[in-house]
Amino acid sequence: MTKSHDRMQSHTMELPRLIEIGERNIGDFGKFVNSLNKSKRISLISGTNVTKIIQKKIESSLKSNKIKFVWHMSGNNTIPAINTIQKDVKKDQSDLIVGIGGGRSVDTAKMIAFNLDKPFVSVPTAASHDGMASPFVSIVGDKPHSIVASAPLGVFVDIDIIRKAPPKLLASGCGDLIANIIAVKDWRLGHEKTGEYYGRYSADLALMSAKIVMENSSHYAKNGLDVRIIVEALISAGVASCIAGSSRPCSGAEHLFSHALDKIAPGRGLHGEKCGIGSIMMAKLQGQDWKKIVKTLKDVGAPTSAKQIGLKSEEIVTALMIAQELRPERYTILKEIEMTEKKALNLAKVTNVI
Repeated sequence: MTKSHDRMQSHTMELPRLIEIGERNIGDFGKFVNSLNKSKRISLISGTNVTKIIQKKIESSLKSNKIKFVWHMSGNNTIPAINTIQKDVKKDQSDLIVGIGGGRSVDTAKMIAFNLDKPFVSVPTAASHDGMASPFVSIVGDKPHSIVASAPLGVFVDIDIIRKAPPKLLASGCGDLIANIIAVKDWRLGHEKTGEYYGRYSADLALMSAKIVMENSSHYAKNGLDVRIIVEALISAGVASCIAGSSRPCSGAEHLFSHALDKIAPGRGLHGEKCGIGSIMMAKLQGQDWKKIVKTLKDVGAPTSAKQIGLKSEEIVTALMIAQELRPERYTILKEIEMTEKKALNLAKVTNVI
C-alpha cells in the first residue's frame, strides 16, 4: 500500500435531514415543511403537468400551516432558463425553495437554492433517477454533465403520486440504479490506477441499491415493480453520493455514455434508460455479467436496445467513442480501451444493443 492510497481528501458531508415516504400523504406537506425549519414563506418550483395534479392539495396543506408560497414554472434545464427563474425566486425572499416534479424541476430548484444560499426540499413525483436526494444537478449546456450543488434539507415522497406516473419513468429509475454496478467497479479501478479516494461504505450502499433491483427482478416481472423499494433505493443512492462527496458511487462509464448521447441525440430516451443500455455494454468491457443486466432491465420493463428508444446504430458508436472525453479526469474502464469505431460497433452488436 503506497502512501498515495492512504491520502484521504477532506470533504464535507451534507445529508438530507428529514426524509418522509408515505402513501397519500401529500396533505402533510405543510407539516413536513414546518418541522424542517419553520419557514414563513416558500418558493415552489414545478412543471405545468405536476401543478395540475397536486397544486390544490399542496396549497391547502401550506395554508393550514400558515405558510405563504409563490409558484414558479420551470421550463428546461438550460442555464438561461434557470437564471430567469432565479431572478423571480430571489424577489420572493423566501426561507425555503421546493422542487416538485420529475427531474427537471427538482434540479432547477436545487441549483437556484444553491446559488441563493437557501435550503432546498425535494418533492419527487416520479422515480425516474437518483437525483431526488443527491447533491448533483444535470445542466444542459455545451457539455451535458452534472455539477455539485447542495443536498436537499428534506425529501418528501407520496408513493401514490409516483405510482400514477407513467410506468416507463419507474423503469428508467431502475436503469439508473443498475448503473451503480458499473460505477462502483469504475471507482475501484480509478482508486487502483490513480490512488484517488475510494469510500468503501458509500460504494457498498450504492451497490446495495442496485442489488435490490437485480435480486428481485423476476418477482417484479410477475407482480409489477415495488414502488416504495425503488424509491428507497434511489434515495439511498443519492445519499451514497452525499457520503462520497462526489457522484463516483453512482456514475461511471455508463453515465459518460448517457451524457454523450445527450450531446449527440438530445431529447431521445430518458436518462435512466440510457444509463441502463450503457451498463450492458460497460459490464461486458469490465468482465461483469452483462446478460444478467439485460435480464433485469427486461424484467423491470426498461429498454435494452438502441432501437427501443429511437437511437441509430451510428449514434451509439459515436457515443461510445466520445464518452470518456466528456470527463477526461474521471478514470473509468473506457480509459483502458482505445475505443475505435470497429471496437464500438462490435461491443454494441455483441451485447445486442444494436
